[in-house]
Amino acid sequence: MTQITAKAVAALRTKTGAGMMDCKKALVETGGDEDKAYEFLRKKGLKSAEKRSGRETAEGRVYSYIHHNQRVGVMVQVGCETDFVARGEEFQTLCSDLCMHIAATVPVPLALTADEVPSDLVDEERRILLESEDMAGKPDEIREKIVGGRMVKFVAERALLEQEFVKDPGISVADRVTAAIAKLGENIQVQRFSRFELGA
Repeated sequence: MTQITAKAVAALRTKTGAGMMDCKKALVETGGDEDKAYEFLRKKGLKSAEKRSGRETAEGRVYSYIHHNQRVGVMVQVGCETDFVARGEEFQTLCSDLCMHIAATVPVPLALTADEVPSDLVDEERRILLESEDMAGKPDEIREKIVGGRMVKFVAERALLEQEFVKDPGISVADRVTAAIAKLGENIQVQRFSRFELGA
């Protein structure tokens, strides 16, 4: 049996935010492989989030962030089930992380989900791609396939929950929220956000 050190457990806990016992169990289950243990905890978190997804999120916080240059500001509304969780450090860290992400990431998120990205923007980008020089002379079927792939990326880059999380590009913003759900044991939803930038 693989010896699981306290150092390995602490490193996994820092990376995932999961509890010490959960991290130890994940490392035991995966023979001490940190990457597999990380994946194990992510899957557990997704399962936990699915169970809680129907619960009402009437509590929460409106959180704000103003960048040090005073030129970018963000407000985000995040819902949870209880005021106890909303007042906790872990929930407030999540809100702060979301604000920092929205302020720092490029392209700027325009909607929460891919379905909410403005259709006129999507249609315009599709038209530009189809008419671009590198599409000239290609058969329609090939053009559609190439443009389709590029459009999936274009939309995902503008949907907050699908963007790569700025503090850990190996996960999405949705994954960061799911990790908080798994840790706190409550349904958590990013409900809306606004980003303000001088000159934009």
